[in-house]
Amino acid sequence: MSVAKRYILPWALMGLLSLQLKSQEIIPEVERLETQIAHHETMIDSLQMRIEHLKSEVLLNDLHRSGLPSEEYISHSAMVVSFDASSRQAAWVAHIISPDIAKGGFGRTNDFRDDPLVEGDAVEADYFLKELQPDSSYVYDGFGYDRGHLAPSADFSWNRTALSESYFYSNMSPQHPDFNRESWAELEATLRAYVLRNEVPLYVVTLPIIDADAERIERGVHQLPIPQRYAKVVWDDVHGRGVAFIMDNRPLDGHNSDHAMSIDRAEEITGYDFFSALASDEQESQMNISDWFPESTWDGVEPLYAPSLPPGHINTTQAKRWMGSQDKVRVCGTVVSTRFSSSGNYWLNVDKKFPNTVFNVYVRKKDFNNFDGIHKEYLLNEKVCFNGKVTSMYGLPNMNIVRQEQVSLMD
Repeated sequence: MSVAKRYILPWALMGLLSLQLKSQEIIPEVERLETQIAHHETMIDSLQMRIEHLKSEVLLNDLHRSGLPSEEYISHSAMVVSFDASSRQAAWVAHIISPDIAKGGFGRTNDFRDDPLVEGDAVEADYFLKELQPDSSYVYDGFGYDRGHLAPSADFSWNRTALSESYFYSNMSPQHPDFNRESWAELEATLRAYVLRNEVPLYVVTLPIIDADAERIERGVHQLPIPQRYAKVVWDDVHGRGVAFIMDNRPLDGHNSDHAMSIDRAEEITGYDFFSALASDEQESQMNISDWFPESTWDGVEPLYAPSLPPGHINTTQAKRWMGSQDKVRVCGTVVSTRFSSSGNYWLNVDKKFPNTVFNVYVRKKDFNNFDGIHKEYLLNEKVCFNGKVTSMYGLPNMNIVRQEQVSLMD
């Protein structure tokens, strides 16, 4: 072994020994710091829960002062429930969508359970049966309806306790699966988008509408009545405006804006008085759909309010469900743009302009003589009803009209 190697090796061993001694000192220090971190995390979590509690207390106080639909209700962390024992569902549920949803980090808990503050609410066996298999898995036998949230869990994403309480059966109601997962979910998302866009809280009251002759979930243990419709009534106290929606409990076509109405109109239908301490009679009678669906006026106008149309008439968003039908229907709307195609045919966009078109009408060049003069602005800006069969073109509803009698101006 060379002299260099004889001297290097001992020094290397001493270096390793020095590192080992330092490790013995470092490891306890790391453990001490990790313990401190865990302690601080516990403190932070405790402080966060305290903040959530204080915020929910403010929301509850605001709810109680808003003028709730009736005086009998129970209060949870961030929602108020008026329970109807005869239907084993809520008569109504009220809550506030807070702008804190922008930073909410809590997701679905799916811990469906009894509400400890009510007697006689529904149970799991009202919606499905769950059978344990030999391999410890479960087989689910559903009865055809979802456990639909009245106050949606996503509205409480900022508060873990309130989110979990949204899974009480007192907040559930039998909803058609397609309705619950599509139109109803879209409406809930629309209201959250409003809160985020405007950075304001929204007061919301949601209720099932159960007729006396309502069908029931026959296979369920309590045979729950199935609501024919659901109502959601909304108030923005910062801007002094509101809106209401009443929607059938079934798969729905068209746009949720088709079901929008004034709070005043919802009160007539449901028999309740909403937000009596906040909204004036004049405010409750007004409703501007573009406040809630700003995209509804992009490159066009709002579709005509479907319930206001005469029997047998539909608006442009409802036309889609008639595509391919052999029946003739009257589709009504406002002609917002017109053009001649390269082949000379005349096209009309109703309610929405290209590329946001929702319903198109066209007249072939060979049929021009059947009309009272086709020109570049024929029917432009007019409210018109077109009578004919609705066909599909690139997935959009269209109608070919061949004579003047298929066109009628609205008063």
